Amino acid sequence: MPTPRILLALSDPEEARTLADRLEASGCAVSCCDPRGGTAARALEGDGWTVVVAELQAGGADLLEGDPRGPEAPAVVLIDGFGSVSQAVDSVRRGAFDYLSRPTSPEQILVSVQRAVDQRALAAENARLRRVLDGRRGLGAMISRDPGMQRVFRTVESVAETHASVLITGESGTGKSMLAQEIHRRSRRAEEAFVEVHCGALPATLLESELFGHVKGAFTGAVADKPGKFEAADRGTIFLDEISTSSLELQIKLLRVLQERVVERVGDTRPRRVDVRVVCATNRDLEEEIAAGRFREDLFYRIDVVTLRIPPLRERPADVGLLAEAFLERFREEYQRPVESLHPETLARLLASPWPGNVRQLEHCLERAVLLCQSAVLMPEDLYAEPGAAAPDPDEAASGATGEGAPILPLKKALEEPEKRIIERALVFCDGNRTRTAALLGVNRTTLFNKMRKYDLLGIPSRGWAS
Repeated sequence: MPTPRILLALSDPEEARTLADRLEASGCAVSCCDPRGGTAARALEGDGWTVVVAELQAGGADLLEGDPRGPEAPAVVLIDGFGSVSQAVDSVRRGAFDYLSRPTSPEQILVSVQRAVDQRALAAENARLRRVLDGRRGLGAMISRDPGMQRVFRTVESVAETHASVLITGESGTGKSMLAQEIHRRSRRAEEAFVEVHCGALPATLLESELFGHVKGAFTGAVADKPGKFEAADRGTIFLDEISTSSLELQIKLLRVLQERVVERVGDTRPRRVDVRVVCATNRDLEEEIAAGRFREDLFYRIDVVTLRIPPLRERPADVGLLAEAFLERFREEYQRPVESLHPETLARLLASPWPGNVRQLEHCLERAVLLCQSAVLMPEDLYAEPGAAAPDPDEAASGATGEGAPILPLKKALEEPEKRIIERALVFCDGNRTRTAALLGVNRTTLFNKMRKYDLLGIPSRGWAS
């Protein structure tokens, strides 16, 4: 928090010196001025004062002219030698933070000043948080500006408290597990267990035992009874990740659990009742899997009560910069690195990448970059794994025009497509604001406009030249 700056406009020099000493001892920067002849009002102009203490009869009323409650205006503490209730009400209505009537003690003034300082600090922190959250809408740890993700977030808010089964679809790395955990946290089962099972990580025989448990002697190595994941998740939520990889035999047993809410441990015939909410996820098209005979249609209809599709990162370019800044802030704090911001060219490189690994890939990229970065600004060369390695050109990767066997074009022609892609992504990231886009790309507005016209990008909605 910046040092509070206090201006004392008091006619009694001794009183002003006493207050100044006490305020400076508490960590404030204090100045005194002669309150006569409008000196206090002139002293406020452009000096960034936090609080001004002034006498009502010696120019203090002038400090309430205009809008003293504006975000940059100081808090005004007025001292009145002829105090009255009506004057106090009028002063506060006009914007004074506090109104004190004489006789008053230094302690009363100090308490009022401290309250004003604390309120200004709180207002500044709230403003900072609003700026951080501006343009983003989150669901727990997930943040996004993308309309498709906003629809996903709204659906989660609608169904989280129900018992409905949920199917989450999306490519690897898009955040399916995080979304499942958020559904659990927002449900009535939030105080109970959240159990996650990756169906593709175990062979079918072991996965059955993992899910349903087993009894002693059911197979070699089963030396004791063991409850399965469904029993562990009783009254809570079980998340079956990559359910499309489960065998047809296991799918039959999963269907029984969903229909009858009972499980049988491997080697046992006694059904055990469970109360579990089921959330499934897959990176495959289950309708195609059904057509190919690899997934049961009846199980699909059981788990497909509510479907949430998470768009891949390449379909939501406005989230790339948002997520990159969030990851940078997180890893900066975690690893205590000096990096404070992204260089515009770095952000342009991030926007130009197709991100086949989605959010997970971007997260790992920023983590590595923060570890490698040795300055306050993260540069393009920091994005790549080997310190000192030459940074590959993502424009070339995006265009596919420079690989072995590709036709060799004139350099100017070959660079047009990647340039168009970068400008288009930057415009989307900046919500069509051309001033911000030009600053992001490091060009002037005229150059940006000419390139937008050249590449037929003028149709992207613009909020004008103003930031």
